[in-house]
Amino acid sequence: MYEWLLLIGIVIAILVFFSISYYNRIRVLGNRIEEAWAQIDVQLKKRYDLVPNLVETVKGYAAHERGIFESIASARAGMVTGSPQDRMAASNALSGALRQLFAVAEAYPDLKAAENFKLLQEQLEGIENKIAYARQFYNSSVLQFNNLITTIPGVWFAGGRQKHEFLEIPEESREAPKVEF
Repeated sequence: MYEWLLLIGIVIAILVFFSISYYNRIRVLGNRIEEAWAQIDVQLKKRYDLVPNLVETVKGYAAHERGIFESIASARAGMVTGSPQDRMAASNALSGALRQLFAVAEAYPDLKAAENFKLLQEQLEGIENKIAYARQFYNSSVLQFNNLITTIPGVWFAGGRQKHEFLEIPEESREAPKVEF
């Protein structure tokens, strides 16, 4: 009789440990997703702060490219408020506008040679790489979390938690910008 009670106690202890372990794992992955978004947000803010300097540098050389500057300003304004998806959509629009801006810069050899422009372009390229990495890390964290809460036994411990959405690049952002003079 004593052996049965000991065996039942061990099984219950294992189940409790297993339950706590899964619960904590779900919490940790949820926190990782929040931290990953915060890292994306930090890089978006850096880009938000850098873009006006870049635009002002290019404006002196390409004053007639007003449409590009307006689209950059509009996308930049959208990056500050709204949901993460709204801010990411504005970020994607800004990326497209910046590609157009750099394409315009190709037409101005003096601008390409300007030290300020080179420095700003390098800084922006570094930030863009960090944003790409942060998006990748975010999506990887979302995948782990979604897999954990939608598979057995994780679904039993998810406590009604919903799947997170992946950050996706819109189809129009995948195409090279068309610049016409």
